[in-house]
Amino acid sequence: MYYYYIIAFQIYCIYHLYKNGNSYYWALLIFFLPLVGCIIYLVTQVYNKQDAEKITNEIAHVINPTKKVKDLEKQLEFSETYQNRINLADAYLEIKDYSNAITHYLEALEDKSQNNYYAIKQLIEAYFNIEDCEKVIDYVEKIKSHPEFKKSRTQFLYGLALEREGKMEAAEINLKAIDVRYSFYEERLILAKFLISINKNNEAKEILKEVQTESSHMTKPNKRLYRATIIEVDKLLKEMD
Repeated sequence: MYYYYIIAFQIYCIYHLYKNGNSYYWALLIFFLPLVGCIIYLVTQVYNKQDAEKITNEIAHVINPTKKVKDLEKQLEFSETYQNRINLADAYLEIKDYSNAITHYLEALEDKSQNNYYAIKQLIEAYFNIEDCEKVIDYVEKIKSHPEFKKSRTQFLYGLALEREGKMEAAEINLKAIDVRYSFYEERLILAKFLISINKNNEAKEILKEVQTESSHMTKPNKRLYRATIIEVDKLLKEMD
C-alpha cells in the first residue's frame, strides 16, 4: 500500500510539473528519488497552507478522473451557476463522455447573459469528436467573427468538418490558418496530409520540412510529447523524396 501512495505522489508531481511548465530537471529528481524528490518539489514549487486541500483534490483527480466529475456534479447540485455547469461539462469532455458534455454545454448556452464563446468552442470540440460535422459547422457560424477564432484549434476543426462535408476549398482556407511556426505540430501534419490528398505535394512538403526543422530546436519534454508526430513527419518526407 505504501508503494502505491508514492506512485500517486509521483503522478501528481509530474502532472503539476508539465501543467506549469517547470524545469524538466525536477522530473529527474522525482523519478530517481521518489519520496524525497516529491517532498522537495512540493515544498519548493507547490505547497502552502492555503493550497493543502486543493493539492489533495488534484492528486485524487489525477488518479481517478471520474472523482472530479462526481465532485463537480455535487457542486452544481449545491449551487446551480453558469460556471459550475461549464466546469462539469469540461470534466465530461476531459474523460471523453461527449454526450454528457454536450448536454451541459447546451444548457449553459441557454443563459444569454454570458459571453458564450468558450462554451461554444468546447461544444464544437465535443461535436467534432462524435463526428457530427453539421453541428460543428452550425455552431462555428455563431463565433466566426470572434477575434479568438482566427488561427485557433476551433478554426482547424471547422476546416476538418468542411472537408468531411466535401467543401474542399473552404476546408483548405480554414485548415491553412493553423500553419503557424513553432506551434500546432500535430495539426500541421494533418494539414500536410490534406494537401497531399488534393495533389498539392509541394506545399505539403514545405510544411513538413518546416516542422522537421522546428523539431530539432524543441525542448526535451516537447520532443517526447510530439515524438509520434515527428516520426510521422520524417516518414512522409522520405516517401516524398
